[in-house]
Amino acid sequence: MVGGPPPAGAGGKTGPAIIILAAGIGRRYGGLKQIAPVGPSGEIILDYSVFDALAAGFNQIVLVVSQESEGALRSRMAAHLGNAFQIDYVAQDLMSLPAVIPRSAGRRKPWGTGQAVLICQGRVRTPFAVINADDFYGRGSFVTLATRLRTARDAGGVLDLCLVGFPLEKTLTEHGKVSRGVCVVDRQGYLVEVRERSGVETRSGEVGFVDEAGGWNPIPPGGLASMNMWGFTPGIFLELEANFRKFLQGSEGDPGEREFYLPEAVNAMLARRKATVQVLSTHESWDGLTYPADTHRCRDRILALVEAGVYPRRLWG
Repeated sequence: MVGGPPPAGAGGKTGPAIIILAAGIGRRYGGLKQIAPVGPSGEIILDYSVFDALAAGFNQIVLVVSQESEGALRSRMAAHLGNAFQIDYVAQDLMSLPAVIPRSAGRRKPWGTGQAVLICQGRVRTPFAVINADDFYGRGSFVTLATRLRTARDAGGVLDLCLVGFPLEKTLTEHGKVSRGVCVVDRQGYLVEVRERSGVETRSGEVGFVDEAGGWNPIPPGGLASMNMWGFTPGIFLELEANFRKFLQGSEGDPGEREFYLPEAVNAMLARRKATVQVLSTHESWDGLTYPADTHRCRDRILALVEAGVYPRRLWG
């Protein structure tokens, strides 16, 4: 039923799982954007992601949290979702590492999105999605990803992965520059690499980014952006572990600031031909919170979907 509550937990944990990354601090937003209300009854983006994931058939939800976000998110989800569905919480901190990886001295913060997924090893045993807690992807994106994950099969030592791509020009904000993973896709619709670009914005109708020298670099129209909506098989954990070891042994950059980014780990797998990544298209538009002023746009977007009958005015209960 459109807008109705999904069949929470139906089918146990035999279907695809979903890992939601909610450990970010939100420096540019100025607070925990994971709990910023955007729905007409005070819902947060995470509420809609869980609602859409359950409706699409995801049967296990793992929430990666930080020390700063865990208490607020546990209380929030317990109060609204109650016992309707079990959420597994995994805390990410500096010491959240598999036992086989040595701890690093001189580091004060966690290692980034690659580590956030890696620490879920042992919790997830089926094909799974990875998304951000503060990004609104639209129900159709979850359906597309769940459908693809049900047929995901590794073969010959090559991981069968996928990624939902969003039109780059529709992932920007008028309130400032953003960082985006620009996708390079071959003619067969498979990912060649994700190129991380910072300082992405629109100038005089043209999308581009500012390089380290301050120069303006236009990005050709029609490109796709990765908004961290991935589809993985459990085999990726061993590859992430191997890549993380190499990352820790590297000497580039400040040891206290370097981050093990998930897209860079996937790029390394592609370069070594250890994975293929099918880029999935979606009719949905992305929305999210980077700056405080983005909250108003996101609220208007969700209200329009409520009024169109896609979501009930009160999501839970």
